[in-house]
Parts: sequence; structure tokens; C-alpha cells
Amino acid sequence: MSHANVRYLEAKRTVDDRALSDRVRERLLAALPAAPTVLDAGCGTGAMLQRLHELGVTAGRYHGVDRGAGVVEFAREDRPKILRRTGATVTEIESGFAVEELEATFETGDAFEQFSDRSGADLFVAAAFADLVPIGRLVDIAAQVLRPGGLAYFPITFDAGTVFIPDHPVDEAVEQAYHQAIDTNPGRDVRAGRRLTAMLQAREGDLVAMDASDWVVRPMENGYPTDEAAFLDTILRFVEDALADEGIEGFEDWLATRRGQLAASQLTYVAHQYDLLYRTPEP
Repeated sequence: MSHANVRYLEAKRTVDDRALSDRVRERLLAALPAAPTVLDAGCGTGAMLQRLHELGVTAGRYHGVDRGAGVVEFAREDRPKILRRTGATVTEIESGFAVEELEATFETGDAFEQFSDRSGADLFVAAAFADLVPIGRLVDIAAQVLRPGGLAYFPITFDAGTVFIPDHPVDEAVEQAYHQAIDTNPGRDVRAGRRLTAMLQAREGDLVAMDASDWVVRPMENGYPTDEAAFLDTILRFVEDALADEGIEGFEDWLATRRGQLAASQLTYVAHQYDLLYRTPEP
């Protein structure tokens, strides 16, 4: 299952925006210095850069890393255009671009490797990322790159909840098999939210804030908002790819029913997730 598709990542931006916990973000903003150094692991199309700017982070340095060359290209080439359309002042600089006085660079590569020699950052971000990688290594990297008292922000961390509405007779079998298929991938953890929480609580430092950040995608009067039908179509493809060879009785009917409901704007989807904010120990 590839999560590096530009359209999917851009289609889910509005889904993420609704899901993100305001309470956790308020704690984050209250603790950030005026011009932070930010490292973003699995940065995707640069959506977090835009969110930080919209929340008032208009100075400092931001560096995002993602394995997907296509999404990094989008972040470099298209994110500045999107930011300009919001009224932001964007200028080209030697290393990338700046939004007001917030300098932004993007790099293709493995975030763990690229951040292995970094230190002194004010904020480490890993959005919708902890369930895709070994959690212990993620926490270790976060602790390494942050200054004493620095912040690690883990929003949209999946935690073993996949719901489609209306009900279908094989929903339980599909959810169970889908989660098992996720867990068979090296480094992935379908219960990442609870395990990340326990790991942060066991470390020195402080789990500053935690809240639910469930994805909820449902049809409105005129169908799905923005491009969220494409987001749901991709979710169904993730499930199909994961379970194609599992031999679940009734799965073909389940998939056909869900696709028909999506086409008719009748399908609702919920995924259970957490936002977590951790602060490293003060000196």
C-alpha cells in the first residue's frame, strides 16, 4: 500500500484539518519559540508547513523529508503556489523558499537517515507516520534531534479502528483481516497510537497533551466535500490490495457494495487516531 500518492495526500488535507485536535495544537503553539527550527518526518506534500504558517508560525526554519520523490516535488513546486493563493508572501531562496520569514526546504530520502546527524531542533513533526515505521526508532530519533525541552508532535497516529457505515455482514472479518495485513508489513503497527502513548509515558520528559483525532468522512447535501471522494476511493483500494488474496467469504460483495455506496454518496468512513505532544526533559 503506497501512501505517497499526491492526489490522495492532497485529498486528505481537509480530512486531517477536521480531525486535528485544537487542544493539542493550542498547547503546541503556546510552547513554541517565536522562530522555531522544525523537522518534519514523512512530510508528504508540505501540508504541515502550510498549517504551521496558518497557525502563526511565520519565522524560523522548516525542513521536510519524505521518501516519495513525487510528493517532494509537489511540496517544492506547488506548495509555494498554494500558499500564495492564500495571501501569504512567498519568496525564492537558495535552499528552497520562504513563507514570510519561515524558510522551507524539502528533501527526498529516509527521514531516519536524513535526521541521524541533526540536533537542537525546537519541533519534530511526524504526522500520520508512526503507524508506518518502527515506533521505538521514531521516538529515539525525535529525542535525538530535539534540544532539551524541545517538542515532538505526532498527530493523526492510527490506532486500530476502521469503520465503514452503513453496516455490511462481513465488516468485522474485513476489519480484522485488514489490520492483520497492515501488521505483516515490517515496521508497521496497527496499534501505533496506544503503543506510542505508552512509550512516551515511559520516557523522561512529559507527554504534554493527547487527544483523539479521528478521521470522519461522510457525504453532505451535495456529496463529499472538496476531493474527499477520491480520498475514500484510495482507502478502498488500500483495503482491496491488502485483502485480495485473503479469501474472505463475501469480500467481493463487500467491496462492490462499498464502491456503489461511494458512487452514490452514501458511504461514511471513520478511522480512530490520536494526536500526541511530547516535550523532552529540561536541563
